Amino acid sequence: MKKVDAWMTPSRMLSASVVVALLTIALKTGAWWLTGSVGLLSDAMESLVNLASAVFGLMMVTIAARPADDDHPYGHHKAEYFSSGFEGILILVAALGIMWVAVHRLFDPQPIEQVGWGLALSVVSSSLNGLLAWLMFRAARQHRSLALEADARHLVTDVWTSAGVVVGIALVSATGWLWLDAVVAIGVALNILKEGWSLVWRSSQGLMDEALEPEVLADVQQVLDGFAHQRGQTEIIRFDHLNTRKAGQRRFVDVHMHMPASWTLGRAAALRASVEQALMSEVPGLRATIQLLPSDVEAHFDDARDLK
Repeated sequence: MKKVDAWMTPSRMLSASVVVALLTIALKTGAWWLTGSVGLLSDAMESLVNLASAVFGLMMVTIAARPADDDHPYGHHKAEYFSSGFEGILILVAALGIMWVAVHRLFDPQPIEQVGWGLALSVVSSSLNGLLAWLMFRAARQHRSLALEADARHLVTDVWTSAGVVVGIALVSATGWLWLDAVVAIGVALNILKEGWSLVWRSSQGLMDEALEPEVLADVQQVLDGFAHQRGQTEIIRFDHLNTRKAGQRRFVDVHMHMPASWTLGRAAALRASVEQALMSEVPGLRATIQLLPSDVEAHFDDARDLK
Protein backbone atom coordinates (compact mmCIF):
# COMPACT_ATOMS: atom_id res chain seq x y z
CA MET A 1 0.00 0.00 0.00
CA LYS A 2 2.94 2.32 0.65
CA LYS A 3 4.01 1.93 -2.97
CA VAL A 4 0.52 2.98 -4.05
CA ASP A 5 0.66 6.00 -1.73
CA ALA A 6 4.07 6.99 -3.12
CA TRP A 7 2.62 6.93 -6.64
CA MET A 8 -0.25 9.26 -5.68
CA THR A 9 1.61 12.56 -6.04
CA PRO A 10 -0.42 15.77 -6.52
CA SER A 11 0.54 16.06 -10.20
CA ARG A 12 -0.39 12.45 -10.97
CA MET A 13 -3.69 12.65 -9.11
CA LEU A 14 -4.66 15.86 -10.90
CA SER A 15 -3.67 14.30 -14.23
CA ALA A 16 -6.01 11.42 -13.39
CA SER A 17 -8.67 14.00 -12.52
CA VAL A 18 -8.36 15.50 -16.02
CA VAL A 19 -8.88 12.09 -17.61
CA VAL A 20 -11.85 11.25 -15.37
CA ALA A 21 -13.39 14.69 -16.04
CA LEU A 22 -13.27 14.04 -19.79
CA LEU A 23 -14.94 10.65 -19.30
CA THR A 24 -17.67 12.03 -17.05
CA ILE A 25 -18.36 14.92 -19.43
CA ALA A 26 -18.95 12.41 -22.22
CA LEU A 27 -21.15 10.19 -20.02
CA LYS A 28 -23.24 13.00 -18.52
CA THR A 29 -23.65 14.83 -21.81
CA GLY A 30 -24.88 11.57 -23.30
CA ALA A 31 -27.29 11.16 -20.39
CA TRP A 32 -28.65 14.69 -20.93
CA TRP A 33 -28.93 14.17 -24.70
CA LEU A 34 -30.92 10.97 -24.17
CA THR A 35 -33.29 12.31 -21.52
CA GLY A 36 -33.52 16.06 -22.05
CA SER A 37 -33.37 16.48 -18.26
CA VAL A 38 -32.24 19.91 -17.06
CA GLY A 39 -31.01 18.19 -13.90
CA LEU A 40 -28.63 16.05 -15.96
CA LEU A 41 -27.65 19.15 -17.94
CA SER A 42 -26.65 20.85 -14.67
CA ASP A 43 -24.65 17.75 -13.77
CA ALA A 44 -22.82 17.86 -17.11
CA MET A 45 -22.08 21.58 -16.68
CA GLU A 46 -20.44 20.91 -13.33
CA SER A 47 -18.23 18.27 -14.97
CA LEU A 48 -16.96 20.97 -17.33
CA VAL A 49 -15.96 22.91 -14.23
CA ASN A 50 -14.23 19.76 -12.95
CA LEU A 51 -12.13 19.64 -16.11
CA ALA A 52 -11.13 23.31 -15.98
CA SER A 53 -10.33 23.03 -12.28
CA ALA A 54 -8.20 19.92 -12.73
CA VAL A 55 -6.20 21.50 -15.56
CA PHE A 56 -5.58 24.70 -13.60
CA GLY A 57 -4.80 22.72 -10.44
CA LEU A 58 -2.22 20.66 -12.33
CA MET A 59 -0.56 23.87 -13.49
CA MET A 60 -0.47 25.26 -9.95
CA VAL A 61 0.94 22.16 -8.22
CA THR A 62 3.65 22.07 -10.90
CA ILE A 63 4.56 25.66 -10.01
CA ALA A 64 4.29 24.94 -6.27
CA ALA A 65 6.80 22.10 -6.61
CA ARG A 66 9.50 24.41 -7.92
CA PRO A 67 12.40 25.00 -5.52
CA ALA A 68 13.04 28.37 -3.92
CA ASP A 69 14.91 30.89 -6.04
CA ASP A 70 16.22 34.46 -5.75
CA ASP A 71 12.82 35.95 -6.53
CA HIS A 72 10.91 33.53 -4.27
CA PRO A 73 13.23 32.65 -1.37
CA TYR A 74 10.39 31.01 0.59
CA GLY A 75 9.40 28.79 -2.34
CA HIS A 76 6.31 28.70 -4.57
CA HIS A 77 3.99 26.72 -2.27
CA LYS A 78 1.26 29.36 -2.17
CA ALA A 79 0.48 28.66 -5.83
CA GLU A 80 -1.89 25.95 -4.58
CA TYR A 81 -4.11 28.61 -3.01
CA PHE A 82 -4.66 30.12 -6.46
CA SER A 83 -5.83 26.71 -7.64
CA SER A 84 -8.32 26.41 -4.78
CA GLY A 85 -9.61 29.95 -5.26
CA PHE A 86 -9.94 29.53 -9.03
CA GLU A 87 -11.84 26.29 -8.55
CA GLY A 88 -14.16 27.94 -6.06
CA ILE A 89 -14.91 30.79 -8.48
CA LEU A 90 -15.63 28.34 -11.29
CA ILE A 91 -18.00 26.43 -9.02
CA LEU A 92 -19.86 29.64 -8.19
CA VAL A 93 -20.19 30.54 -11.88
CA ALA A 94 -21.40 27.04 -12.74
CA ALA A 95 -23.97 27.14 -9.94
CA LEU A 96 -25.38 30.44 -11.17
CA GLY A 97 -25.59 29.04 -14.70
CA ILE A 98 -27.43 25.97 -13.46
CA MET A 99 -29.91 28.10 -11.56
CA TRP A 100 -30.53 30.27 -14.64
CA VAL A 101 -31.38 27.24 -16.79
CA ALA A 102 -33.40 25.57 -14.04
CA VAL A 103 -35.57 28.63 -13.32
CA HIS A 104 -36.47 28.89 -17.00
CA ARG A 105 -37.30 25.18 -17.13
CA LEU A 106 -39.41 25.55 -13.97
CA PHE A 107 -41.85 27.72 -15.91
CA ASP A 108 -41.59 25.61 -19.05
CA PRO A 109 -41.39 21.93 -17.96
CA GLN A 110 -40.31 19.40 -20.57
CA PRO A 111 -40.89 15.63 -20.61
CA ILE A 112 -37.97 13.34 -19.73
CA GLU A 113 -37.20 10.49 -22.14
CA GLN A 114 -35.17 7.26 -21.94
CA VAL A 115 -34.83 7.56 -18.17
CA GLY A 116 -33.15 4.19 -17.71
CA TRP A 117 -30.17 4.89 -19.97
CA GLY A 118 -29.79 8.41 -18.65
CA LEU A 119 -29.69 7.28 -15.04
CA ALA A 120 -27.29 4.44 -15.84
CA LEU A 121 -24.78 6.79 -17.46
CA SER A 122 -25.09 9.22 -14.55
CA VAL A 123 -24.47 6.48 -11.98
CA VAL A 124 -21.36 5.23 -13.82
CA SER A 125 -19.87 8.73 -13.99
CA SER A 126 -20.63 9.34 -10.31
CA SER A 127 -18.90 6.10 -9.35
CA LEU A 128 -15.77 7.22 -11.19
CA ASN A 129 -15.83 10.59 -9.42
CA GLY A 130 -16.43 8.99 -6.03
CA LEU A 131 -13.48 6.60 -6.39
CA LEU A 132 -11.17 9.38 -7.57
CA ALA A 133 -12.29 11.69 -4.73
CA TRP A 134 -11.47 9.00 -2.14
CA LEU A 135 -7.98 8.56 -3.59
CA MET A 136 -7.42 12.32 -3.79
CA PHE A 137 -8.44 12.90 -0.17
CA ARG A 138 -5.92 10.26 0.83
CA ALA A 139 -3.18 11.85 -1.27
CA ALA A 140 -4.12 15.34 -0.01
CA ARG A 141 -3.60 14.27 3.60
CA GLN A 142 -0.28 12.65 2.77
CA HIS A 143 1.09 15.61 0.81
CA ARG A 144 -0.79 18.37 2.70
CA SER A 145 -1.99 19.66 -0.67
CA LEU A 146 -4.84 22.19 -0.67
CA ALA A 147 -5.14 21.88 -4.46
CA LEU A 148 -5.80 18.14 -4.16
CA GLU A 149 -8.21 18.63 -1.28
CA ALA A 150 -10.11 21.31 -3.21
CA ASP A 151 -10.45 19.08 -6.26
CA ALA A 152 -11.52 16.13 -4.09
CA ARG A 153 -14.17 18.22 -2.34
CA HIS A 154 -15.45 19.38 -5.70
CA LEU A 155 -15.69 15.78 -6.89
CA VAL A 156 -17.63 14.85 -3.75
CA THR A 157 -19.99 17.74 -4.49
CA ASP A 158 -20.34 16.36 -8.00
CA VAL A 159 -21.25 12.94 -6.61
CA TRP A 160 -23.95 14.45 -4.37
CA THR A 161 -25.15 16.50 -7.31
CA SER A 162 -25.53 13.38 -9.42
CA ALA A 163 -27.28 11.58 -6.58
CA GLY A 164 -29.76 14.44 -6.25
CA VAL A 165 -30.37 14.47 -9.99
CA VAL A 166 -30.97 10.71 -10.06
CA VAL A 167 -33.48 11.01 -7.22
CA GLY A 168 -35.19 13.93 -8.96
CA ILE A 169 -35.51 12.10 -12.27
CA ALA A 170 -36.80 8.99 -10.53
CA LEU A 171 -39.45 11.10 -8.76
CA VAL A 172 -40.45 12.75 -12.05
CA SER A 173 -40.77 9.34 -13.66
CA ALA A 174 -42.82 7.99 -10.76
CA THR A 175 -45.12 11.02 -10.25
CA GLY A 176 -45.23 12.67 -13.64
CA TRP A 177 -44.51 16.03 -12.00
CA LEU A 178 -42.16 17.56 -14.57
CA TRP A 179 -41.40 20.61 -12.44
CA LEU A 180 -39.53 18.39 -9.95
CA ASP A 181 -36.65 18.17 -12.43
CA ALA A 182 -36.08 21.94 -12.27
CA VAL A 183 -36.53 22.05 -8.49
CA VAL A 184 -33.85 19.39 -8.02
CA ALA A 185 -31.51 21.34 -10.34
CA ILE A 186 -32.02 24.49 -8.23
CA GLY A 187 -31.29 22.53 -5.05
CA VAL A 188 -28.13 21.16 -6.66
CA ALA A 189 -27.05 24.69 -7.61
CA LEU A 190 -27.52 25.95 -4.04
CA ASN A 191 -25.37 23.09 -2.73
CA ILE A 192 -22.67 23.88 -5.28
CA LEU A 193 -22.74 27.56 -4.29
CA LYS A 194 -21.99 26.61 -0.69
CA GLU A 195 -19.02 24.45 -1.70
CA GLY A 196 -17.67 27.10 -4.05
CA TRP A 197 -17.80 29.81 -1.39
CA SER A 198 -16.04 27.50 1.08
CA LEU A 199 -13.14 26.97 -1.33
CA VAL A 200 -12.80 30.69 -2.08
CA TRP A 201 -12.78 31.50 1.65
CA ARG A 202 -10.13 28.88 2.48
CA SER A 203 -7.95 30.09 -0.37
CA SER A 204 -8.17 33.70 0.83
CA GLN A 205 -7.19 32.68 4.36
CA GLY A 206 -4.12 30.86 3.07
CA LEU A 207 -3.00 33.82 1.00
CA MET A 208 -3.27 36.00 4.12
CA ASP A 209 -0.83 33.77 6.04
CA GLU A 210 -3.34 31.93 8.20
CA ALA A 211 -1.94 30.44 11.43
CA LEU A 212 -1.35 26.72 11.83
CA GLU A 213 -4.21 24.48 12.86
CA PRO A 214 -4.85 24.37 16.65
CA GLU A 215 -3.78 20.73 16.90
CA VAL A 216 -0.51 21.41 15.05
CA LEU A 217 0.12 24.50 17.16
CA ALA A 218 -0.38 22.35 20.27
CA ASP A 219 2.32 19.96 19.01
CA VAL A 220 4.69 22.89 18.47
CA GLN A 221 4.02 24.22 21.96
CA GLN A 222 4.61 20.79 23.48
CA VAL A 223 8.04 20.59 21.87
CA LEU A 224 8.98 24.07 23.13
CA ASP A 225 7.75 23.21 26.64
CA GLY A 226 10.05 20.20 26.59
CA PHE A 227 13.09 22.44 26.11
CA ALA A 228 12.02 25.20 28.51
CA HIS A 229 13.90 25.07 31.82
CA GLN A 230 13.39 26.85 35.11
CA ARG A 231 15.50 26.78 38.29
CA GLY A 232 13.44 27.94 41.23
CA GLN A 233 11.87 31.25 40.20
CA THR A 234 14.53 31.85 37.56
CA GLU A 235 13.79 30.95 33.96
CA ILE A 236 16.95 29.56 32.36
CA ILE A 237 15.45 28.81 28.95
CA ARG A 238 12.13 30.23 27.80
CA PHE A 239 10.28 30.90 24.56
CA ASP A 240 8.00 33.75 23.54
CA HIS A 241 6.66 35.64 20.51
CA LEU A 242 5.56 32.44 18.81
CA ASN A 243 4.14 33.11 15.33
CA THR A 244 3.03 30.53 12.77
CA ARG A 245 1.75 30.50 9.21
CA LYS A 246 0.91 28.11 6.38
CA ALA A 247 1.99 28.31 2.75
CA GLY A 248 0.62 25.40 0.75
CA GLN A 249 2.44 22.24 1.87
CA ARG A 250 4.88 24.23 3.99
CA ARG A 251 4.43 25.35 7.59
CA PHE A 252 6.50 28.07 9.21
CA VAL A 253 7.25 28.84 12.84
CA ASP A 254 9.03 31.95 14.18
CA VAL A 255 9.89 32.09 17.88
CA HIS A 256 12.28 33.80 20.29
CA MET A 257 14.41 31.63 22.58
CA HIS A 258 15.84 33.31 25.70
CA MET A 259 18.88 31.93 27.57
CA PRO A 260 21.57 33.22 29.94
CA ALA A 261 23.77 35.94 28.46
CA SER A 262 26.84 34.15 29.88
CA TRP A 263 26.43 31.17 27.55
CA THR A 264 28.86 30.90 24.66
CA LEU A 265 27.57 31.36 21.13
CA GLY A 266 28.45 27.76 20.34
CA ARG A 267 26.39 26.40 23.22
CA ALA A 268 23.41 28.59 22.34
CA ALA A 269 23.59 27.64 18.66
CA ALA A 270 23.77 23.92 19.51
CA LEU A 271 20.62 24.16 21.64
CA ARG A 272 18.82 26.11 18.95
CA ALA A 273 19.69 23.41 16.39
CA SER A 274 18.25 20.77 18.74
CA VAL A 275 15.00 22.71 19.12
CA GLU A 276 14.71 23.23 15.35
CA GLN A 277 15.29 19.54 14.67
CA ALA A 278 12.73 18.52 17.28
CA LEU A 279 10.13 20.86 15.81
CA MET A 280 10.68 19.67 12.25
CA SER A 281 10.55 16.03 13.37
CA GLU A 282 7.27 16.59 15.20
CA VAL A 283 5.52 18.54 12.42
CA PRO A 284 6.10 17.36 8.81
CA GLY A 285 6.89 20.12 6.34
CA LEU A 286 7.78 22.62 9.07
CA ARG A 287 10.46 25.29 8.74
CA ALA A 288 11.46 26.83 12.07
CA THR A 289 13.20 30.17 12.56
CA ILE A 290 14.48 30.75 16.10
CA GLN A 291 15.99 34.05 17.24
CA LEU A 292 18.40 33.85 20.18
CA LEU A 293 18.11 36.48 22.93
CA PRO A 294 19.61 36.92 26.41
CA SER A 295 17.19 36.21 29.25
CA ASP A 296 16.97 39.87 30.27
CA VAL A 297 16.22 41.19 26.76
CA GLU A 298 12.69 41.53 25.43
CA ALA A 299 11.71 42.14 21.81
CA HIS A 300 8.82 44.52 21.26
CA PHE A 301 6.46 44.40 18.30
CA ASP A 302 3.74 46.78 17.14
CA ASP A 303 5.45 49.60 19.02
CA ALA A 304 4.56 53.03 17.62
CA ARG A 305 8.24 53.90 17.71
CA ASP A 306 9.00 51.09 15.25
CA LEU A 307 6.87 52.79 12.61
CA LYS A 308 8.92 56.00 12.60
